[in-house]
Amino acid sequence: TIQGSETVASMVVCENGRLRPAAYRKFRIMAGAAAARDGLQPSLPDDFAAMREAVQRRYQRVAQEDGPWPDLVLVDGGKGQVRAAYEALEALGLARLVVVGLAKREELLYLRDRPTPLEVPRESPALRLLQRLRDEAHRFALNYHRQSRRQRDLTSALDAVPGIGPRRRRALLARF
Repeated sequence: TIQGSETVASMVVCENGRLRPAAYRKFRIMAGAAAARDGLQPSLPDDFAAMREAVQRRYQRVAQEDGPWPDLVLVDGGKGQVRAAYEALEALGLARLVVVGLAKREELLYLRDRPTPLEVPRESPALRLLQRLRDEAHRFALNYHRQSRRQRDLTSALDAVPGIGPRRRRALLARF
């Protein structure tokens, strides 16, 4: 998100150590968007609300389709993001799923039932896999965010005027 606008989330899938781009999903986060849509001042970006929304939307769909169920749900962030993900899963009756958070910089793993984060050796292949997944999710979300911003920035009030097509719109914008 940039100043609370165009907040997005992404999900990547890894099976047997291989990324599956066909199973990736992206989400436009609506938390805070309702206030902006109603002409009110949108609230500050809420990372936890965004995490809850993305996890709830994804796993509500998985529950409706009765799977496939992940062995592990990795979220980007620390204790607060893990808590937000579990809140969403508990609301769906899916608290049995295992969620861990990977905090950037420190590269610590946060688990629900552990009061202190787990430190994984930096050279561990497991940590490298988790970092790769997090970085791929960042890449995918960033591309979607850029696409959303580009789409938003290319719209004009003239788009809503009946009878003005793309050519006339370009001509009016060039003239005025």
